[in-house]
Amino acid sequence: MADEVALDLEELRHVQSIAKRPRVLSLISSQIDNLDKILKEATSTPPSQIPTPISTAPKAPLTPALNYVTLGSFSWDQDDDKVKIYIFLEGVEQEKMETEFKPISLDVKFHDVQGKNYRCAIPKLNKEIVPEKCKVIIKPTRVTIILFKASKGNWLDLQFKEDKLKPNLDKDRDPMAGIMDLMKNMYDEGDEEMKRTIAKAWTDARSGKTADPLKGYR
Repeated sequence: MADEVALDLEELRHVQSIAKRPRVLSLISSQIDNLDKILKEATSTPPSQIPTPISTAPKAPLTPALNYVTLGSFSWDQDDDKVKIYIFLEGVEQEKMETEFKPISLDVKFHDVQGKNYRCAIPKLNKEIVPEKCKVIIKPTRVTIILFKASKGNWLDLQFKEDKLKPNLDKDRDPMAGIMDLMKNMYDEGDEEMKRTIAKAWTDARSGKTADPLKGYR
């Protein structure tokens, strides 16, 4: 094929040398360029194909997910600046501990403690802390987690808890729905006298005796 292309090129160049009309010269030049490219491709040596090596090394096994025993029982105290959480756990090693402190949460993991993994996690603290100042102190039979408060003051509880008696004030919601939620929570948590009073208020409201379901016990 390369020989035929070379002969065609030679003949075209001869024609080009005797042609005079510009349009004919342009067409011949274009055809010469095309044949010249074809000739170069036909005569060039293709690069050697190097096969991609196939790895025969054994694949690293996937790390299995660790199972943790949740530490739900612990004690705590506080002062104006910090909160201390006490966990009675024997055999904890500093280098086998993993901590994650965030402004309103903590997650502390203890690995390979007498053959088990333990975890103390509080997803929502009562108030904000300063993560970079928090630390864990390990003693032979006890672990102390020290949380530094973002603002001084007393915490009523360690974990944040929704106020069940606080009515829902969603502006798009029926105002009576918030009152009914409040009554339901008071009924669930009240004594027998409170339950009888609220039940009577509900009955009166449904029968039309009163338009205010709270009137019976205010």
